[in-house]
Amino acid sequence: MPRKPYLSREKTRHGKYVWYFKRGGKRVRLPEPYGSDAFNAAYEKALSGNAVQPDPRKPKTGTFQWLVDQYKRSAAFAELQPSTRRQRDNILKQILDDPRNANGPYGDLNRAKIKAGLDRRAGKPNAANNYLKTMSHLFRWATEAGFYEVSPAAGISKVKVRSEGFHAWTVDEVERYRAHHPVGTRARLAIDILLFLGLRRSDAVVVGRQHMRDSVISLRTQKTGQWVHLTVFRTLQESIDLTATGDLAFLTTERGKPFASAASFGNWFAKQCKAAGLPDHCRAHGLRKAGATIAADEGATAHELMAMFGWSRLAMAELYTREADKKRLARGAAERLSNRL
Repeated sequence: MPRKPYLSREKTRHGKYVWYFKRGGKRVRLPEPYGSDAFNAAYEKALSGNAVQPDPRKPKTGTFQWLVDQYKRSAAFAELQPSTRRQRDNILKQILDDPRNANGPYGDLNRAKIKAGLDRRAGKPNAANNYLKTMSHLFRWATEAGFYEVSPAAGISKVKVRSEGFHAWTVDEVERYRAHHPVGTRARLAIDILLFLGLRRSDAVVVGRQHMRDSVISLRTQKTGQWVHLTVFRTLQESIDLTATGDLAFLTTERGKPFASAASFGNWFAKQCKAAGLPDHCRAHGLRKAGATIAADEGATAHELMAMFGWSRLAMAELYTREADKKRLARGAAERLSNRL
């Protein structure tokens, strides 16, 4: 008796043979035995298409979930830095948790709804702006791909952030930390790398001996893709030499392994700050800001800061040099006033 089309026979882990029907969609298991009335009825039903259900994990074409899936397979999404991809993926998952968003037509997500989403997050300005960045990038890709004529996120303004950002460590705070964590400890090496190299957490956790030649560390930063070439001066070199480091990364966990992520390193570093008796606002982020402030106060130019910190925009470096210039001008004015009186 010839086998019916679209059938396959497989052996289960219990040693039993079963039959499956599959024609382009989800496969369907047919009742035993082969050739029985129940088997034939199920086969005819599957052949007619009534029994072949769409894969529930596969979103319906034209929904917002479907559009997001296409976006996440795109070159535009792939070229984002890993940390940015994770952040935007989490934001999109939050949006898709609402079935009305996930299963609704992507064309229904218009400018008014995106603006409403931004306004709902206005109490957390940074979160609101990250949401807008995510939607803007998604719809810019969707417009270029022909799904929209005009991006529904175009022209929507960011929420104003009334904050100076992460606290920039003072010299006193740096000295308190370094006094508590002596040279040779992993905690001391961590602050020395962050401060003297001006690296972000994502770069600090991967930098190692393979990046150093002739007392210069060269690496491409993860966030901006900019190359930085950083001189390792005596203080940092001594800290590296006297600390047990990893094979590929200077900074390691207690088990001697590289940190799994910048976030895990940040959490560990926060504990070292607490152990040193520093306030909660002293975190790894603020050391980069402190380094730029100290360098500018010592006379570093905007272009020197750009080279050290891997900034691609002059405006970022000028924030620090302008503040340093204000301090110098104020000192000069005060000195002239004092001399006059």
